[in-house]
Amino acid sequence: MTSSIARPRRSFIFTPGLRPDMFPKALASGTDIVCIELEDGIAPKDKSEARASALALFKEPQADDGVERIVRINSMRERFGIEDVNAVLATSTPPPALMMPKVRSPEEVVILDQLLTEAGHATRLHVIIETNEGLEAAFEIAKCSNRIDALFFGGVDMAAELRCQNTFDSMIYARSRVVHAAAAAGLDVIDVPFLDLDDPEGMRIEAEKVRDLGFSGKGSVHPKQIAALNEVFTPSSDQITRARRIISKFEAANTGLIVVDGKLIEKPVLRDMYRIVAIADRMGG
Repeated sequence: MTSSIARPRRSFIFTPGLRPDMFPKALASGTDIVCIELEDGIAPKDKSEARASALALFKEPQADDGVERIVRINSMRERFGIEDVNAVLATSTPPPALMMPKVRSPEEVVILDQLLTEAGHATRLHVIIETNEGLEAAFEIAKCSNRIDALFFGGVDMAAELRCQNTFDSMIYARSRVVHAAAAAGLDVIDVPFLDLDDPEGMRIEAEKVRDLGFSGKGSVHPKQIAALNEVFTPSSDQITRARRIISKFEAANTGLIVVDGKLIEKPVLRDMYRIVAIADRMGG
């Protein structure tokens, strides 16, 4: 199993498993993450075809283009999810990462981790927190497997579960819990897509709010949203310069505490510094 590597996760977009022809377009959209959809966006009658089409994409080596590839399977508590997992376990060319929806407990993640290990797959995991049980157990879920690279906040399902409006103010408690859990485990944390394509300013404002809350990125529902999301979650040149200095000093000092510009900085901040540099490298800067 490979270890978690810091990388930019400023934006993501879904592409339907039923439409493998759309996968290259999604990869070329400028997003950091492309997620092939097998769950909510696929009708029950089409699940088998979508699954086969999605997994077939990985039979060929993937380009080293900096775009993270994920397949969103169905819930492991449902038949379609079990069928998805069995298909992944059976292939010799598994996806590099799986997204797990509607996770309620750490046990679900642990079981999938163990199955992937038994199959010899290095597949990483991304976990969506979008249920009441998942929100309550978010801290334990985040720490239950070293395959996990990021938590995703599923705002639409979460609002329905909490019986609240799907607005930033109404959901700030739930978002904060997910940020807390991700930060405690050293994971990235990605916010739900903004659904109103006719309100680009509203999307930018919400993206800035969740960025300031601690999110690493935010989802999109259309390629035209990606450039703005990448801009919001891209660190400034000053932040990039500072991150490189901190990394350099830590590596030279070989200690858990350094002083930069008169301020004490402890080693746990290094993951965020590496993520900032990863974004800069993806930008070519």
